[in-house]
Amino acid sequence: MQTLSHPYSNTLNFNQTFFSPNRVNPNRLTIKCGYGFEPLTRSDWQSSCAILSSKVAAQEQRSEPNNGSASQVPAVNGHKSAFTDLKLLPIGNLPVGENKALQPKPLTISDLSPAPKHGTQLRVAYQGAPGAYSEAAAGKAYPNCEAIPCDQFEVAFQAVELWIADRAVLPIENSLGGSIHRNYDLLLRHRLHIVGEVQLPVHHCLLALPGIPKEYLTRVISHPQALSQCEHTLTKLGLNVVREAVDDTAGAAEFVAVNGLRNTAAIASARAAELYGLNILANGIQDDPSNVTRFVMLAREPIIPRTDRPFKTSIVFAHDKGTSVLFKVLSAFAFRNISLTKIESRPHRNRPIRLVDDENRGTAKHFEYLFYVDFEASMADVRAQNALAEVQEFTSFLRVLGSYPMDMTPWSPASSLGDD
Repeated sequence: MQTLSHPYSNTLNFNQTFFSPNRVNPNRLTIKCGYGFEPLTRSDWQSSCAILSSKVAAQEQRSEPNNGSASQVPAVNGHKSAFTDLKLLPIGNLPVGENKALQPKPLTISDLSPAPKHGTQLRVAYQGAPGAYSEAAAGKAYPNCEAIPCDQFEVAFQAVELWIADRAVLPIENSLGGSIHRNYDLLLRHRLHIVGEVQLPVHHCLLALPGIPKEYLTRVISHPQALSQCEHTLTKLGLNVVREAVDDTAGAAEFVAVNGLRNTAAIASARAAELYGLNILANGIQDDPSNVTRFVMLAREPIIPRTDRPFKTSIVFAHDKGTSVLFKVLSAFAFRNISLTKIESRPHRNRPIRLVDDENRGTAKHFEYLFYVDFEASMADVRAQNALAEVQEFTSFLRVLGSYPMDMTPWSPASSLGDD
């Protein structure tokens, strides 16, 4: 478990501690400090450019004795890194259909006890009950993995941090519903690293108990994103129903089945209908057939960035010098012909209001924001390194969340199978 500075602090701790598996007894956890992870060497870890410290931390480190181990960053692809002078941090059970096999119960906070022995099968945490779209995304990202359901997004993060799971696959944005803000906040709170992305077509179904017609329904339950993605279609179906939000789509289907709710339908996947013995009243009820959710794959350690395939890099930064700084930050990418694929702002929780003195109008109050940016370049690309070196000059906080391969798999709405 990492010993962390506060996620919004300008000072990042260079002497972080981490849990790692004991080679003699894999069930025991030992503590390794600093850059002690294997198989990455210190140079490999630095070249991954996983976390940039803030200028405050860099200034503090310059004042400390230097043993020569942190001053040089290796060349990338024959080019001297632009970060040579910067300080870097490493970054309720139901039968399945007609058989009696029980579905795994989602992990909760109380289940996060010491990790079981590592096996050969990759263990991947996701949020939701079996049959959730997140489970399908985990299977697409890591075929033949052992999918571990979790009842909350934060439990999935902690499952990886505590070595209960090897990876987590969590939704970050949907083409209709927009960003999953909770996971943006958790990315900053935790120290997991984005190591990949996967895009999953979403195919919603209206599910109810067998023999229940649509006319009997007075309520529809599902995840808030799913309800919003099917809003217009539900109206066109002529359903005069109350719409209630629950934690996840498959959990909604499970709730209807467990409680035998004859007046309630769930919006979930066709797989959830099969798992929980429900009938599909309507198929493909999302408002837009091109409905897709983007998931990120999270790990305890970053991957080494490469330039032999398309990569994407995700960063988060804060500034305290006004809106003109945002223009300068974005210009650092525009001048180097680096395409931005997403920019998301979130209120700065520790410092939500900025006071600005104005002699003519008194004191103005402005919201302070953190900015999340995705751009199409690998951190092994000198252009990206130089861009972030320039960005650091205008920001009070800057962190690289991950540099990872882009999902380049073909996608067709007609082939969608059915996220939270």
